[in-house]
Amino acid sequence: MAEHVKVESLSAEEALSKLKQGNEKYLNAATGTGDISKEIRKDTCENGQYPYAVVVTCSDSRVIPESIFSAGIGELFVIRVAGNVINDFQLGSVEYAAEHLGSNLIVVLGHTHCGAVGAAIAGGAEGYIKSITNEIRLAIGNEKDDYKACCLNVEYSIKKINDNLNLPNAKVIGAVYDIESGEVEFK
Repeated sequence: MAEHVKVESLSAEEALSKLKQGNEKYLNAATGTGDISKEIRKDTCENGQYPYAVVVTCSDSRVIPESIFSAGIGELFVIRVAGNVINDFQLGSVEYAAEHLGSNLIVVLGHTHCGAVGAAIAGGAEGYIKSITNEIRLAIGNEKDDYKACCLNVEYSIKKINDNLNLPNAKVIGAVYDIESGEVEFK
């Protein structure tokens, strides 16, 4: 088993090298949790993508939708942003996947121990992060329980999608991923 290196201990060059090495392994892989083979890469390159679901989730590095759902290349249209908040960019991405790629299921996937939700509970943040925590605070109000706040944040994002997009063929649902057990609870 490889030694886990803390992110802050890697230089930018070391991180880039690690990404390149990972990509080299990926380029020659035939299996994974989903189909990541050369054949599927070629097929989706030549014939496009037709993801069966849209997953709007947090940028947290512990939340990997393709792994969580045992999906391969072209199966999920994943939109990631800290705190799985919804703004015009996410709405445009959801709209594109539903209208142009035919994805009929949209899942807003929150997760336990979310740093963005925790920051919103604690009162917010500074800099550009504040735009994220402010949005989450609108969703959670005065809720202090981490899990309940996560669920409220998911519900708020679902409402924003439903209120702003007319997607008659699509269903929007929520879910929460437990980062410790790996289990997804669909709402």
